[in-house]
Amino acid sequence: MKRRDFLKGVTLLAAGGALAGPMAGAAEIISSPSAAGPAPDDKGIEPIKGLTPIRPLDPEVSRPISVIIIGCGNRGRTYAGFAKKFPAGMKVVGVSDILEHRTKYLGDQHNVTAEMRFGHFREVFASGKKLADAVVIATPDDRHYEPCMKALELGYDVLLEKPVAPTKKECENIRDMVKKTGRVVALCHVLRYAPYFMALREVVKSGAIGDVINVQHMEPIQYAHMAHSYVRGNWRREDETTPIILAKSCHDLDILRWIIDKPCKYIDAAGSLSFFREENAPKDAPKYCTDGCPHQKECPYDAVEIYTHLKQHTGVFDLQGNKDPDFILSRLKDPRYNSYARCVFHCDNDQPDHYVAIMGFEDGITASFSMDAFAPKGGRRTRIMGTMGYIEGDSKSFTVTDFLTRTPKLWNHEVAEIGEYANSGHGGGDYRLVRDWLEAVDRHDPDHLSSSIDVAFESHMMGFAAERSRRTGKKEKIK
Repeated sequence: MKRRDFLKGVTLLAAGGALAGPMAGAAEIISSPSAAGPAPDDKGIEPIKGLTPIRPLDPEVSRPISVIIIGCGNRGRTYAGFAKKFPAGMKVVGVSDILEHRTKYLGDQHNVTAEMRFGHFREVFASGKKLADAVVIATPDDRHYEPCMKALELGYDVLLEKPVAPTKKECENIRDMVKKTGRVVALCHVLRYAPYFMALREVVKSGAIGDVINVQHMEPIQYAHMAHSYVRGNWRREDETTPIILAKSCHDLDILRWIIDKPCKYIDAAGSLSFFREENAPKDAPKYCTDGCPHQKECPYDAVEIYTHLKQHTGVFDLQGNKDPDFILSRLKDPRYNSYARCVFHCDNDQPDHYVAIMGFEDGITASFSMDAFAPKGGRRTRIMGTMGYIEGDSKSFTVTDFLTRTPKLWNHEVAEIGEYANSGHGGGDYRLVRDWLEAVDRHDPDHLSSSIDVAFESHMMGFAAERSRRTGKKEKIK
């Protein structure tokens, strides 16, 4: 789509209120589900005129795709949930997890037979026979490589949680195995499938802001989320998982590469672990928050407050619906879970709590990225500067300012208002990814995917180069 066609073709309706921030004032809406606009399609979903239409999530497949879920934690349960909502598209026939109560819970949810409930992922492949059409690999980061390689060897198609693998060599091996076997592998770069980011990319590709010159992108990590996942939790150590630039922010590198749509040539990064360190612990702070810390009332990172009172990030405790504060507190004291009760200054973490990177892309385009642990809420922020216009967005809505008309236009399509997209995760991206993956498996066509292994590989190389740069203090070429 050309710039002039975009400016003529988008749905422009008067906004009901002013925009917040520097772009406040007269604005127009590119697409809003609550405003009068294009008629809904036969499934009741309103398309975004002039941008990528929002398709129904029910996959167009010839039969239900049979799937084994390897890793029955939060991400595994999320993807398995698609089968409950759209049974004509996907059927969970097997589950695998080293924690028996997780396989029992997910197995019971999907009526999985006893012989298809596995412990370690190696048990799934032990017979040497293919037991389903495909597998979902949602194990911890450092346990993606082995099950993925074995699945490909046995002829499974794969939905692989990000990142691909902890090392450049393992990523290369998986990419080469995909080419060798010809299997369909989708990486869970779910933001590519979120309506917000898809619309953002469509506007850029339309030429509405001319040629892209520079992009500023920020990922704020909500402070309690940082403490939960990257200080106390599974991703606290790089040597046990992956660098935080991949563990948390490979989505962001991927989105930058996807929107700019040109190869990244170099990256220059900096960052460190500044705050969550032993020497910053308050005097007399115990090793565990549950041991009666005298600083509890003045510490925003107190585990008792975060988990039992605010009830944030409680999925790791396998509560199975019981949100009683005393029960959560008992979980915090349970040896199976008490790593989450640790004082944030007395953990064995080594992941940076702030990270910045400057990137140079082909044709002189530049981009900057910032990941920060100290924010009241998450939600990515993006500014895109073009020769003829400017875009600013916050993961829910974005404004487009054309330098000729000087009138901002607003995209604010509320995904939650689109029936089946509600609660589908990552702004609608989780289920949209699963839908496209199932259709790609059914057609045996990896080109049906936005996040195939080839495109994922490039943004991972950006991440590995960023980490080398951060450690050496030198600009790194992307190889």
